[in-house]
Amino acid sequence: MDAFLADVTVVAHFAALLFIGLGGFLAWRWPKVIFVHIFFAAWGVAVNVVPWLPCPLTALEDYFRHRQGLGSLPGGFNEYYIYDDLIPRNLLPVVAVLAIVVLVVSYVGAYVRWRNQAKVPA
Repeated sequence: MDAFLADVTVVAHFAALLFIGLGGFLAWRWPKVIFVHIFFAAWGVAVNVVPWLPCPLTALEDYFRHRQGLGSLPGGFNEYYIYDDLIPRNLLPVVAVLAIVVLVVSYVGAYVRWRNQAKVPA
């Protein structure tokens, strides 16, 4: 059961990363999502910038790994699952810039849609 729960945590972690990266676009359809997205995006940045701030999903996966007699994820979630396997390390700066561009585009798009909807008479 612990192996299954660890796997579910990995899936939830990837889903959270997708939401952090693309969730701003959901606000184009559901405006209130932006508040949840701001929290997730800020948390995602903080976890990666502040070394002593743990990611709760990584901690949860480590918990289930420890219950199986395994060690913690070497280097954390990103190090273990993403760096070099999904994204080559030499492309990380490019990916970071693209992530910022995607975030800005999603927020500007959300703002423009909200502004245009506010101008439409009911």
